Amino acid sequence: MRAQFVLSEIGVGLRRNLTMTFAVIVSVALSLALFGGALLMREQVSTMKDYWYDKVNVSIFLCNKNDAATSDKCSKGAVTAEQKKQIEDDLKKMSIVESVHHESAEEAYKHYREQYGDTPIASTITPDQMQESFRVKLTDPEKYKVVATAVAGRDGVQSVVDQRGILENLFNLMKGMNVAALFVMGLMLVIALMLIVNTVRVSAFSRRRETGIMRLVGASSFYIQMPFIMEAAFAGLLGGVVASVLLLAGRYFLIDGGLALSEKMQLVNFIGWDAVLAVLPLVLVIGLLMPALAAAIALRKYLKV
Repeated sequence: MRAQFVLSEIGVGLRRNLTMTFAVIVSVALSLALFGGALLMREQVSTMKDYWYDKVNVSIFLCNKNDAATSDKCSKGAVTAEQKKQIEDDLKKMSIVESVHHESAEEAYKHYREQYGDTPIASTITPDQMQESFRVKLTDPEKYKVVATAVAGRDGVQSVVDQRGILENLFNLMKGMNVAALFVMGLMLVIALMLIVNTVRVSAFSRRRETGIMRLVGASSFYIQMPFIMEAAFAGLLGGVVASVLLLAGRYFLIDGGLALSEKMQLVNFIGWDAVLAVLPLVLVIGLLMPALAAAIALRKYLKV
């Protein structure tokens, strides 16, 4: 009987405040969708880092005869065979070095033509202008500075480049987008909480006569407050369900269908459905508990009869 009464009161409250309940659902859905999207963005950045950092190399570019006139580091002329062998031997002795590959000027020119052969400047480049280099694969990409310190400044070495730096700008951009999403999520969350508190106030005021009678006949505070808390929890749960649908649809549209980024950007290792499904329970739990807690706190002030 008590359960039936509570459920009937929930239905009455939702019908009386239908517009505000809808606003709560929308605001909760948007804030939780942004929250889930921020979590997935962070997971995407982590996945891309793990994927790309395992593939990037440290490139050690060697001096050629043209660098002597343009670079102070190559003032002693092009790298010699003895210098190349010494650098390679020293690299192979380092415990953090997994492999060392020597790329000749001819190989560098071939790779350049494969990538930029259609550009106007490609026709002006000749093999003797390309630099020889060592492509060093590290067991731990984070220890790039160990290699840089060991070889930078040596005779015959023009520059040492960590290819991770090329990716850092992309990762920093994605982190910036993540922070922006969290900021908007926080703003939407505040709006949602304000709407929940206001909805509870209106609902409590409109039913003050019923709650007064319940108090007079000995009903406990918890029993009186339960319909209001359940209303907020139900609206929040609906918002969580909508947010979950938005996250699933967003992942499908961006990666699999619609934009089909997985086909257009095959070099990017995108997060899978398992990452999205792992976030959904958290979204639903927050959607259920957050409005209920906000309603319980509001009722302590606005349900005094």
